[in-house]
Amino acid sequence: MNVLIIDDERAIRRAMREILEHEGCIITEAEDGQRGLAISQQKEFDLIFCDIKMPAMDGLEFLAKAIQLNIESPIIMMSGHGTIDIAVQAIKDGAFDFMEKPMDLNRIIVILRNARDRNSLVAENKTLKKTVKKFKGSSIIGETPAIHEIKEMIEKVAPSDARVLITGGNGSGKELVARSLHDFSSRKKMPFIEVNCAAIPAELIESELFGHEKGAFTSAVKDKKGKFQLASGGTLFLDEIGDMSLSAQAKVLRALQENVIQRVGGEKEIKVDCRVLAATNKDLRSEIAEGRFREDLFHRLAVIIIHVPSLNERQDDIPLLAHHFLKMVCSDQGIPLKKFDDGALEELKKVDWTGNIRELRNIIERLVILCGPIISGNDVRMYSNSKK
Repeated sequence: MNVLIIDDERAIRRAMREILEHEGCIITEAEDGQRGLAISQQKEFDLIFCDIKMPAMDGLEFLAKAIQLNIESPIIMMSGHGTIDIAVQAIKDGAFDFMEKPMDLNRIIVILRNARDRNSLVAENKTLKKTVKKFKGSSIIGETPAIHEIKEMIEKVAPSDARVLITGGNGSGKELVARSLHDFSSRKKMPFIEVNCAAIPAELIESELFGHEKGAFTSAVKDKKGKFQLASGGTLFLDEIGDMSLSAQAKVLRALQENVIQRVGGEKEIKVDCRVLAATNKDLRSEIAEGRFREDLFHRLAVIIIHVPSLNERQDDIPLLAHHFLKMVCSDQGIPLKKFDDGALEELKKVDWTGNIRELRNIIERLVILCGPIISGNDVRMYSNSKK
């Protein structure tokens, strides 16, 4: 944890530094509230300890200005002349906690643990808000035969617990298919947990999926639930499963066969109940032939296969998607809704969409930011990528 200590007494700062560094914290010091405020604006801290009585700017003034400036770090107020009234006032003003001097080691350790838990919740909440915003009104858009087929398949498959393998290129909308399967299932009120297997280092993927016991490895300071356990009752989406290591594949296979997992460093079997959806941009049959993917796992995952076509294969959906993203981007940016002229939509159809829907969304955002109220064909030619 990155911790800022604001106190005008050097001896106090030194004593706290020794305690916190022993607990693995990285320490920054400030001798008064003004200096502390300047530092906390330049760098994000996991926790701030701030004395109340200081020259230049006292702790309560620092607290008020930090909240005004939207500094999100939890702030612990400290005082050698603590009273209940001061503590209550500090908490009312927005402090995370209050601590009396002289410092008590056990009290500091409890505060660190509480701050870690609070920061984890804040991070999860931010991720959730981004996800909600990202998928706001995000039903599958398109009227081409391939998209109608996907919608019909989702309608049939979603109410079951059948495992589904979703294939398609990067940015084609595989995650949206997975979310639709969850949203139209009986598990829709339970968690939808996503794991990007390509983004997690091979040595950490098992801990991420199955969790770990305290002391299982150097940084395992407490027990941690894995994604299988967090998704229990809901849906677990294993994105880019073709990039998963063979050792992790073996454990996923066992979890699918027996509905039990073992945490890294643990021996206890934990029952799990989650529907598993997987996605890949790879040809898994070729990966099996090359010895990079387990055939038995493939057959466990591919009960139902849904292929998501590339954007180049569904050109007639481009105007619908472009208008959808235009409304979304204008709303997110807080600007009046812009329009495409006919030439713009025709030019969008000529683009080679190697990045699929994700690339289209990015291009629309670029056009919204850089162009006038009416987006023309010339605008698209200027700001889009290579043509076919």
